[in-house]
Amino acid sequence: MGEIILVGTGHILERSVREVEEVIEREKPDIVAVELCPGRYEALKGNVGEFSVKEAIEGGKPFLMLTHWLLAYMQKRMGSELGIEPGAEMMAAIRKAESLGCEVALVDRPIQITMQRFWKRMKFTEKVKMLFSILFAIANLGSFSLGRVRKKELKDRVNREIDLERITDEDVVTKLIEELRAFSPGAATALLDERDAYIAGSLLELQGAHPTPAHTHNSSKKIVAVVGAGHVAGIKRLLSHPELIPPREELCSLPGGGHAGAGWLNLRNLLGVGLGVVLIALLLAVLFSGIPINTLLQALFWWFIINGSLSAMGVIVARGHPLSALTAFAVAWLTSLNPSLAAGWFAGLMEARLRKPSSEDAKGMLNVETLRDLMGNKVFKIILVAALANVGSVMGTFLGAYVVFHTVGLDINQIWAGLKALFNFNI
Repeated sequence: MGEIILVGTGHILERSVREVEEVIEREKPDIVAVELCPGRYEALKGNVGEFSVKEAIEGGKPFLMLTHWLLAYMQKRMGSELGIEPGAEMMAAIRKAESLGCEVALVDRPIQITMQRFWKRMKFTEKVKMLFSILFAIANLGSFSLGRVRKKELKDRVNREIDLERITDEDVVTKLIEELRAFSPGAATALLDERDAYIAGSLLELQGAHPTPAHTHNSSKKIVAVVGAGHVAGIKRLLSHPELIPPREELCSLPGGGHAGAGWLNLRNLLGVGLGVVLIALLLAVLFSGIPINTLLQALFWWFIINGSLSAMGVIVARGHPLSALTAFAVAWLTSLNPSLAAGWFAGLMEARLRKPSSEDAKGMLNVETLRDLMGNKVFKIILVAALANVGSVMGTFLGAYVVFHTVGLDINQIWAGLKALFNFNI
């Protein structure tokens, strides 16, 4: 059996770059495995694909993309303060491997799957906290701009606040992981545990311990695996106990059951259709319950106004186009009745039609220094419009439902009477 050498790094530490290069130079492995997926590798090279509006705003992705942006932005800003690009040690490992003629393997799970599973595993209250963290970060964007403090002074300040020489030590890493688990156990599972399993499985496949058609004769090869310090302990444990590694299909399944491209017939859509049918049945029951038509029209008016106003207010807070706000106002009352639809979809599509974003806008999101720069980014504006339109619509749904029931004065006996009249029950 070959040897697997794990090198734990700090993604924004210059000394990690030197350490990675020294280990690869010393060990001269057959394979250099890096904690990257093809998508992240292309992003580090500066290759950003075409921006898809539909993919960015469907489902819960506006919040997911904002969270992803926040994490990436924080890492990039810290790296800028320390004078190093995030992921520099991974790229250094790849360049060193190529110079020595070593095979390079990207062993991490696709970032899109990780982020979707990360978001799915977070509880509602955790998502709310994350949303406020994002808004707080946006509001304070640029308060520590490099242009306001000389780089050396800023680096000295970071050195005082963070013990850079110990940031990859086991005890420090363990403490950080414990803090993440305390905030959200589910998020920690998606970001750490599942990726530990995926990376460990990939390394064993490269060795031939878990043979696949592509890796059946590599059992004697030496592998240097460059991974974040937080993954080292988990990967070591799983390499010693490979029976604990879940199947690849389980680690790569997407929320809602299935994989990307599974089609419309999934649990989310079925629940959406089912809930829509129930709501329509309840509305028809109300119509047949004997409540005066004027009262019903008044309730419908408030439902429309409350849903539309709060959703449009979200677009306004995001500084979206007036037509996007009008779109949210017009559709929120209807989308609130069907969980498979969202006011943010329509508002975001209108914003995209007016802004016409490009792949350069998507690439530029991480390079902003001020709030004005960020709000001027077309891609960010579309995502924020979609996200806050959805927030307003959700608030409008709860508030609107309360006002409607208060206006109509419904009780369970009236609803039951309406159902019996609707279906002509003889009870």
